[in-house]
Amino acid sequence: MTTETANCVPAGLDELGALAAAVAELESRPSSQFRTLREPAGEIRRRAEELGAEELHHRADLLLASVDLREGRIGEGGQTAHRVQAWAERHNSPYLLARAHRQLSVFYRYVGDFSDGLKHAVQAVAHLTEDIPVTIRAQHLMSLSVALEETGSRVEGDRRAQEALALTMADGDHEMTSLALNNMVYSAYENGDEAGARALVAQMHEIQARTGHRFGANELDTMARVELMGGHYDAVEALLTPVLADLVAANEGDAVAECQLTLALARRLAGRYPEAQAAIDANLRLCEERGLAAVRARVREEQAALYAATGRFAEAYEEHRAFHAETAALQSVQREARARALQAVFEANEARRASEHFREMAHRDALTGLYNRRYLNERVPALLLEAAAAQQPITLAIVDLDHFKRVNDTLSHATGDTVLQHVAELLEEAMPGSGLAARMGGEEFLLVFPGIGLEEAADRCERLRLRIRAHPWGPITGTLPVTTSIGVTTSTDGTGTLPSLLAEADRNLYTAKHAGRDRVVF
Repeated sequence: MTTETANCVPAGLDELGALAAAVAELESRPSSQFRTLREPAGEIRRRAEELGAEELHHRADLLLASVDLREGRIGEGGQTAHRVQAWAERHNSPYLLARAHRQLSVFYRYVGDFSDGLKHAVQAVAHLTEDIPVTIRAQHLMSLSVALEETGSRVEGDRRAQEALALTMADGDHEMTSLALNNMVYSAYENGDEAGARALVAQMHEIQARTGHRFGANELDTMARVELMGGHYDAVEALLTPVLADLVAANEGDAVAECQLTLALARRLAGRYPEAQAAIDANLRLCEERGLAAVRARVREEQAALYAATGRFAEAYEEHRAFHAETAALQSVQREARARALQAVFEANEARRASEHFREMAHRDALTGLYNRRYLNERVPALLLEAAAAQQPITLAIVDLDHFKRVNDTLSHATGDTVLQHVAELLEEAMPGSGLAARMGGEEFLLVFPGIGLEEAADRCERLRLRIRAHPWGPITGTLPVTTSIGVTTSTDGTGTLPSLLAEADRNLYTAKHAGRDRVVF
């Protein structure tokens, strides 16, 4: 390779590294910050597509899917996660596969399919490699913990939650530690384990005292529920008043309404009925403003309980009927939404399979089934960027059949086509798993060896040359031999461009032809 070629760095290489770092930072943010993801992830996806960085494009796509799922666009989020999963499987990307499975776990939990949610949560953890960042591993373990809890495996769910907690504590990530503890506290609350819940809340307060971490509305509501278990209604009031005064961050759309509901319950149980009614009235207004149908139905139930506590039994009965009517309507809407989401994912998968089939056809040579020049123009620049980012070699080889015109002229073009098909099979058999074999046109082929240096690739090409010459051509070409000349070149660290590497390989091929053919030159 010439000095000029060696110093040619692919355009966008520095930016590629910056994009990878930016995606990693977004992926490490806790789920409570999901609203901060859409704009930067969208920009990264756009730029990654321009640079041909497919994996970064799909990582950004998954971040956008996570926002869609959290904001209620369940079908869109599920479609994206399924699409990315399929790409990651085809391209053997364990990290991306793990991330896609995690979002699919969220999707299936949202549509009420807890069995499939657990299946994907297990795969999300299973595909993580040893070098994965601690924050990412903790996120996946927490998702698995929730999925296990939802399917009744409480012991296993708690074990996974403890693993996530240990990781975040060892890493010194107090925000993720607090999030892990909050999930565990709520699980203990739902299981009626007040002592366990209080011990975990004590750990949350210890983190706050040590790091200055500020609790969000969800965390304070969880703590308030624990105080409810012990009948400490004044403590509930003290915890939730800052939320209602808008002094505490509420990252979830229904967080303030949930706090209002907990407060109304505490006031009713404390016998403070007018204050309980005030909390219910404020909550109903909030639910109407924000369209929180699920919370509003539960507010109806609390209103019925308050009417009963104050002896207004007829009104309690009517409110309870309204609660059941709203709950039934909500369940119907949820069922329809789940059906639409699942149908959207199904249709997207069908469309994806069809589009992938036609896209694959557009990238294949009709005669040999090998990739064509169009595919090389799309794929090789991306492989060069990947090689440059990893500082790994990539080698190209042009394979040309010697005196192929004699086969067509002496025998027939049909015979020539048969020879090309047999050669194509031999080329594919000789390629490593990550390698590419393509037909450039006529009797000329290109081999691409990602991650393989010049000497090993040249050795592979030499074995290929000998195998083609020794192939039993007699039944096809009679006495006419079939041999190849091969020109090989390499980029030791991904520098260079497809045209410059092709030109160099072609010069070596020219040398092979003029040195007597049937040989490899590099």
